[in-house]
Amino acid sequence: MTFTTVKLGSKGLVFIAVMAVLGNTLSMLSIGLANAGQIGLDLSHIATFIAAVYGGPYVGCLTGLLSGLFSGVYFGPMGGFAWLGLIGLPLGKALTGLTTGALCQLLKVNQRSRAFILVVSLVLIGYIPECLFTAFFFLALMPHFFGWASVGMLITILVKAWIEVGVMSIFMGVLTGNAGFNTLITNGLTPREVK
Repeated sequence: MTFTTVKLGSKGLVFIAVMAVLGNTLSMLSIGLANAGQIGLDLSHIATFIAAVYGGPYVGCLTGLLSGLFSGVYFGPMGGFAWLGLIGLPLGKALTGLTTGALCQLLKVNQRSRAFILVVSLVLIGYIPECLFTAFFFLALMPHFFGWASVGMLITILVKAWIEVGVMSIFMGVLTGNAGFNTLITNGLTPREVK
């Protein structure tokens, strides 16, 4: 089943706001349920991926940036990454939204039926820039600004993140194949054509 992408405009801004609230809520709940110090389960990218697949790169980027606010505060000023975490975590999530949205738009995922494998693949590939940014964050920014780096923490975070993204990629593949969800997005959040 094909679906219509969300356009920027009043409904697009509402879509971004709804997805940002969903992302921060999922982040709050998942981090609250499974947290080990500076490493916690974070499912906020579900909202980022929905926004990117259905809205493209700009909608995905803005949603990722806004969806990263809770984890940015939690692991930043409230955790051990201070102000750098508040900036870095949302930026990383924005990269994932931008990349995934650009890939989905480029390969016209919204015009394909039975795109499960393609969506799963693009979501996984879309996380690569954030993965590289996370390595840069721990190996370059943290030592520069705070004088410490933790390769062990980086490896643990990246392994956890790839598992999360793997599960979310399958979820997105199933979601984009769901006619009811596609209808909800198409009818509820995109402008209708006047005949």
